[in-house]
Amino acid sequence: MPQFQFAQNLIPQLAWLAVFFTILYFGIVRLTLPKLGRVISAREGQVSGDLAAAETAKNAADAAATEHKAAIDAAHASGRSTILDAQSRAAANLASAVAATQAELLVKQGEADKALTARRNAALAEVDGAAQDVAADIVARLTGKRPAAGVLTKAAKAAQGA
Repeated sequence: MPQFQFAQNLIPQLAWLAVFFTILYFGIVRLTLPKLGRVISAREGQVSGDLAAAETAKNAADAAATEHKAAIDAAHASGRSTILDAQSRAAANLASAVAATQAELLVKQGEADKALTARRNAALAEVDGAAQDVAADIVARLTGKRPAAGVLTKAAKAAQGA
């Protein structure tokens, strides 16, 4: 095999090696590497642009979230103040209604007390009259004579005083 005879073919093999290496080197380095470099730099630009857009979108989302939280907090505060205002108005209305009802009940109680006192006095007068009639009947059965109305009234007043 002539290719393994290094002593005779070394120089021509090195020359051909140099020729093919030069063709391949310049073919790859000069033609392919610039295209590859442009693709890599284009991708790098796109990735950095996408990262910048993502950062901008993240900042916008954070700002929107902060505004949303502030709006929710403001709405909660407004709702709390509305509830407290409604509770205080309801408490005031309830207090005035209770006071009016109590005044009305006191008036009705006074009227009822007056009516009760009048009925009690009327009932006591009727009881006194009935007691005098019963006493007159008892005296009439025991003595055979009915006493005069004035005598029993005086006796009843004397018994109440004693």
